[in-house]
Amino acid sequence: MGQSWARLLFAHWRVPAEALRRTVPESVPLDERDGSAWLAITPFVVRGLRARGLPPPPFAGRFAELNVRTYTTIDGRPGVYFLSLDAASRLAVAGARRLYRLPYFHARMSVREAGGRIEYRSRRACADAPDAVLRAEYGPTGPAFEALPGTLEHFLTERYCLFTVDGRGRPRRTDIHHGPWRLHPASATIHENTMAASHGLDLGGPPALLHFAAPQDVVVWPPRRQRPIDG
Repeated sequence: MGQSWARLLFAHWRVPAEALRRTVPESVPLDERDGSAWLAITPFVVRGLRARGLPPPPFAGRFAELNVRTYTTIDGRPGVYFLSLDAASRLAVAGARRLYRLPYFHARMSVREAGGRIEYRSRRACADAPDAVLRAEYGPTGPAFEALPGTLEHFLTERYCLFTVDGRGRPRRTDIHHGPWRLHPASATIHENTMAASHGLDLGGPPALLHFAAPQDVVVWPPRRQRPIDG
């Protein structure tokens, strides 16, 4: 399917790998960089969600989304593993749960732009999931750049697949295609954030890295099962 991502913030924290391991399946190895694993909280807006080759469905193609993610490499493919995904669209939540086996939750969300800053509010609205809240203001503070190979920014953002696990714990890969990220240095004021706490993780303070992203057009392919991991 096709979609576009806009008003996106990458807020990254260092997290001990042993803490993440308590919530990430054993079949998903954890990537580490500079002495730690990394966790990101990424608020953004989805635009033009559609099956490839078709127009967006009326009233369902644009909505706010908020992800909690970490990083893994399986069969030599660097990718993303999502701890949770919250979205304002009930239809998108139901479809992603069914097709991609992703841990999506419905949330009450609002996004407003004022003076070049994004005011973002989200509160999970699922009775069968822990409460999770984000209230933040953020925006770019400098010109856009493309992350160079070998840099931390490249390690954290230039990943073109996501991984889930099936009911038997076997990894499944979903390939994602888009151009290189155009990142801006960013600042953020986080008023409330319990997104990681809903997974039993203590972030311990403000994010270590902040980046705002230029709008990105994306194609997402159907998931497929990975080969078993030896050892």
